[in-house]
Order: sequence, then C-alpha cells, then structure tokens
Amino acid sequence: MTFSELQAERVRKELAGRTGIIEKEMFGGIAFLLGGNMAVGVHGEDLIVRVDPAQTNALLREPGAKPFDLSGSRGPPAGWLLVAPNGYRTDAALRTWIGRGTAYASSLPKKVPKKTRAKRG
Repeated sequence: MTFSELQAERVRKELAGRTGIIEKEMFGGIAFLLGGNMAVGVHGEDLIVRVDPAQTNALLREPGAKPFDLSGSRGPPAGWLLVAPNGYRTDAALRTWIGRGTAYASSLPKKVPKKTRAKRG
C-alpha cells in the first residue's frame, strides 16, 4: 500500500524542529520514530498512532479512530490506532494525535540501533 505524501508532509511539518525523529518505511507506509520507537505514521490516507495501551478503548471513541490490526487472527494489539482523515482534518486535531503518539514513544526506553554484521568472505 502506498501512503499519502500530502498527509506525511503535514506530519513532518508538525514534527519539524523536534530532535530525535527518524522516518522509516514500515507497514506499507511511512513511520516517524522517536528514540527508535514508533510514534506516528501514515498508512494510505490514515494516520497511525501508537498510544499507551491502557488508553486504547477510550481513544477508539474519538472521531475517525479504529484499531490498527496487522496481526490477522490474533486481533488488534492494544496501543495501535488508525485515524481516518476526518479525525485529523484540522491542524489542531493532527497536533493532538501527534502529541499522543510522541508522548507515548517518549515514555518508552530508547532502542539501541542494531549493528550490522560484516559479511565474512
């Protein structure tokens, strides 16, 4: 699946100036990682937001929010949401969702980048 470059640019604009953000292609879209942990991303036209798993049910009541489920038969994991464009249409709503994602990513231990192994010939 491709991702909306327009929506990704809106996310980039909101994250501009924030240190430690890395972009990475993931989930068939683009993800924005903070300290090696995913905070937000864009999947198609939807926003991917990683939140505190304990807040999942409450946040699913927000406009446009739905579970982000890549697990198939196991069901959607808590803490991973998709937000349809109607749920982040305004800059204020986008800023709120990005704030939730970056707050949660900031609360997690930083991931140490994996070292690549040199090929043995």
